[in-house]
Parts: sequence; structure tokens; C-alpha cells
Amino acid sequence: MALPALARRLAEGKNFATVATLMADGSPQASVVWLDTDGELLIFNTAEGRIKPRNMRRDPRVAITVHNAENPYQLAMIRGHVVEITAEGADAHVDQMTMKYMGLDEYPYRQPGEQRLIVKVAPDKVAEVDI
Repeated sequence: MALPALARRLAEGKNFATVATLMADGSPQASVVWLDTDGELLIFNTAEGRIKPRNMRRDPRVAITVHNAENPYQLAMIRGHVVEITAEGADAHVDQMTMKYMGLDEYPYRQPGEQRLIVKVAPDKVAEVDI
């Protein structure tokens, strides 16, 4: 499905998102992430070895909620599925996200030997609240 206008604007903005994945036992796991979009897919960056990539490789279903930082009553709730997890371009992407969210040229929390990952999510169902 196409990403609706409000969800796209929120993902393009400097707004934090919460990504929920499923643990092996079916329990939820949630993480706050920086969010991006290419206009159709939701995109975020993480690192190899974290629980999110393990969960998403086993079960690609995710839920993402993104709030407007200036008006938390304006939000999008997206249920979707991971279509790609890749290391290609992930270092440059985390630096782009660092500029968007922190105004810095390079991601300051990179760990030695860390392998960054880009995660792309296709929306399946989107609910928007615009109060």
C-alpha cells in the first residue's frame, strides 16, 4: 500500500518512532529509532547483533508509531513487514540520519567493528491521528 501523506511527512520530519518486533516466544519488543522514508517505504538504521534484526529476520512483521515532535497528538501507526535488511549504504545512511536528528556530520556512537544495517518496511495498514 502507499504511505499516506501524514505518515510520510512524519517520517520525513525530525520525529522519533517506536518500532515493535516480535520475540521468539511471541512477546513484543519495542525500540525508539530515527525514522526515514523514500516516499513508499519506512526506513531505519540499526546494528548487527541487536535484538531487532534477529527478530525481524525470524518474523518480518513490525509495528511502527511515529509522533510529531511538536504535537504528539498528531501521529501515524503503521503495521507492516520488513522487505529488506542490508548493510549496503548503512554507514552513510546513519550519518545522514545523524545530520537530520543531531545536526552532526557523523554518527557519534559508532562502536569499533560495528556493522550498521538499513531496514526497509513496507506498510500494510496505516492509521493516522491528526488532532
